[in-house]
Amino acid sequence: MITASLVKELREKTGAGMMDCKKVLTETDGDLEKAAELLRERGIAKAAKKSGRVAAEGMVEAYIAEDGKVGAVVEVNSETDFVAKNEEFRTFVMDVAKQVVVNNPATVEELLAQPSLAVEGKTVNEVLIDKIATIGENMSIRRFARFESQGLVEKYIHGDGKIAVLVNMTNANKELAKDVCMQIAAAKPEFLDRNSVPAERVEKEKEILKAQTMNEGKPEAIAEKIVMGRINKFYEEICLVDQAFVKDPSMKVSQVLKDATIVEFARFEKGEGIEKKEENFAEEVMKQLQ
Repeated sequence: MITASLVKELREKTGAGMMDCKKVLTETDGDLEKAAELLRERGIAKAAKKSGRVAAEGMVEAYIAEDGKVGAVVEVNSETDFVAKNEEFRTFVMDVAKQVVVNNPATVEELLAQPSLAVEGKTVNEVLIDKIATIGENMSIRRFARFESQGLVEKYIHGDGKIAVLVNMTNANKELAKDVCMQIAAAKPEFLDRNSVPAERVEKEKEILKAQTMNEGKPEAIAEKIVMGRINKFYEEICLVDQAFVKDPSMKVSQVLKDATIVEFARFEKGEGIEKKEENFAEEVMKQLQ
């Protein structure tokens, strides 16, 4: 019988996951040394040791079903940007995006637990562990977004996987949808329209703008009016439909849309928000040699 304490001991020894430890202990009839050896042979112990490293590189990718009605955008991180050029890694990222489109997981955890569509007999997490072992870097599936559309879903990838955009639109053709994607990539809108901006965000901005205006020496009564004018500029920067259209700045995005509607959008930029650990390259080489 494989006890919880035995699984815990193997986990502490190798750094591998609980399920992996239990699996190899069952296969080796509870022999701790053989189980540890089996984990090393499969690259799982090796992968576990890498799991503490910061993965802030990698790439973002998007995939759209053949009917154009369902799409997904994903971010998969690695330790270095060299891995993003690795064909095995790039294929894995696309497979993850396809998995999200087909199986519609609710969370990254649920996605990792699903049977892989690309590799029979393994979960997405097991495939990920295999990639960490063979490619030799820590990697992680960080996030994804998935849209189902009554109209069409379109994507745009910029900088060979640096920025990925996914948009869900109705009453639009592919050309317009692609233009909207490129707008989102270039102008970085935070919200779709003014109604989407949280009230507290607007109030905070008004407070900042009022303080700025008062510091300019304007009387409070006049400052209130100036703030109302400046808040429009704030909306024009963060709201997609209020932005100047990048292909023709004389028009707003809302004017370009005409009868089309943007239902939702997602913009993923590789590594955004991840605190990267600064490494001295010479020191890192010396560590490896030692």
